[in-house]
Amino acid sequence: MVTHEFAKLWWKLSKDLRNHMETELAPTLTEGQLTVLELLSGHERMKPSDFIEFLATTPAAITTLLDRMEKAELITRERDEKDRRIVWVQVTDKGKTECQRGKEIRDHFLQNYLSRISSHNQQVLVYLLGKVANA
Repeated sequence: MVTHEFAKLWWKLSKDLRNHMETELAPTLTEGQLTVLELLSGHERMKPSDFIEFLATTPAAITTLLDRMEKAELITRERDEKDRRIVWVQVTDKGKTECQRGKEIRDHFLQNYLSRISSHNQQVLVYLLGKVANA
């Protein structure tokens, strides 16, 4: 059964990646924090509510995550000058450095997995996963 085999392989890959990232990012970063930093690297600033769709969590959990990141000096939060109800999140230099480190850790791990197949098959795999993900 293809779906069962796909689920088994997907779970294994996901678990291996999660375990690797958790170990290698510690103690200064988590995967959720890396996601926030990556999102911020593509923007000058974002509102906390902007992260909800990417993190699939609650506003309260995002606030807790941002509190920890601010304490670790990975981000800053500032109130909007015109509308004090709005809070802007920005990445710090330390956050940029940690984001780069996290991306390198993930890229190295994934490259080790992908190096088991040819460059052509890597492209086919990415194409097929894109189809499955409807991207």
